[in-house]
Amino acid sequence: PPASQNNEQGSTLRDLLTTTAGKLRLGSTDAGIAFAPVYSTGTASGKSGRTMPNILDDIIASVVENKIPPNRAPKINVKSEIKDEPKDDRKCIQDDCSKLYSDIQYSWICDKHVLWLRDHKNNNNWKLFKECWKQGRPVLVSGMHKKMNFSLWKAESISVDFGNQQADILNCKDSIISNTNVKEFWDGFEDVSKRQKIKNGETALLKLKDWPSGEDFKAMMPARYEDLLKSLPLPEYCSPEGKLNLASHLPGFFVRPDLGPRLCSAYGECVAATKDHDIGTTNLHIEVSDVVNILVYVGIAKGNGVLSKSGVLKKFEEEDLDDLLRKRLKDSSELPGALWHIYAGKDADKIREFLQKIAKEQGLEVLPEHDPIRDQSWYVNKKLRQRLLEEYGVKTCTVIQFLGDAIILPAGALHQV
Repeated sequence: PPASQNNEQGSTLRDLLTTTAGKLRLGSTDAGIAFAPVYSTGTASGKSGRTMPNILDDIIASVVENKIPPNRAPKINVKSEIKDEPKDDRKCIQDDCSKLYSDIQYSWICDKHVLWLRDHKNNNNWKLFKECWKQGRPVLVSGMHKKMNFSLWKAESISVDFGNQQADILNCKDSIISNTNVKEFWDGFEDVSKRQKIKNGETALLKLKDWPSGEDFKAMMPARYEDLLKSLPLPEYCSPEGKLNLASHLPGFFVRPDLGPRLCSAYGECVAATKDHDIGTTNLHIEVSDVVNILVYVGIAKGNGVLSKSGVLKKFEEEDLDDLLRKRLKDSSELPGALWHIYAGKDADKIREFLQKIAKEQGLEVLPEHDPIRDQSWYVNKKLRQRLLEEYGVKTCTVIQFLGDAIILPAGALHQV
């Protein structure tokens, strides 16, 4: 029926936004809901006039006048709903919450800045995650690969299934992007002799740039897409159908961020071999939405010019690591694959100022319209991370991502890999 004839009130926030904002957008001066719309009045012409109802005012009025009628107490007792919540979130996060969350296997790493959920199967993980997420802290969930079909994610398997596809491949050493056959990338993933060489004879450090991504991922790799979705950590938040995944439940007239998924693949051991770790496969940047990154496969490359597994471990140990991460490195059942440096969103301005200062020291042109974080033009090496701490008081949170680890980052958190 026409919008103005439909008086049924929505029972959820989604329905309320859709029925109210959607109808008002059509130009009706009566939203078709059981309350008097809120109008603003104007007297510029000497007569009182009415304008279109304010969408937010209408929604608030609908909630106040329809959902909680004055002659009836609200159904939800807010105090009773939160009586079991910790009184001070920050105090709970800083202290040992073992009494509140005794049924959850967890630890704190990076000076209690990162929550590590050690049992991915625990259905109560989301309760502790919620408290950490309120404060915009990263979360690590381990063991996700145990839920996945490992054979689907091997480099050889992807090469066989999709080797004829074309994609953008970035050489991280010189930032040159080429469109080429992905078989070349995957064939060299664990065999250095099959990798491209750059002009001075060095082995190219290649990265597949978000191939495939979004709807292409689902259409091109349906089996892998389903395997990934069933293996997501904290499904209440991360699953597209999760009850707390707000982005997935927004009405259609909102512009949603690109929620992926996308496949990120890169050669890594050449990075560890570089002097001062000057090169990253992903430079320092910010994502506009929350991100969950699962390490589904780690290859051990063989050939000249790459470090052995023990050599890579030694490079990891040179980092400023938490004791728990050092312990994981010594566990032969764990396979490290990626090194992350993470910063809180509140430090973005300090980091931006620092990078502009370093650029000037190096004689680089600093244009006012260029943002070193937005442009993803920097990988902050160990020496620069130390200066950032000494000169600006910004400490780096260093995390090693092992096979099967899911790193969940809040929107606005800066990171490099």
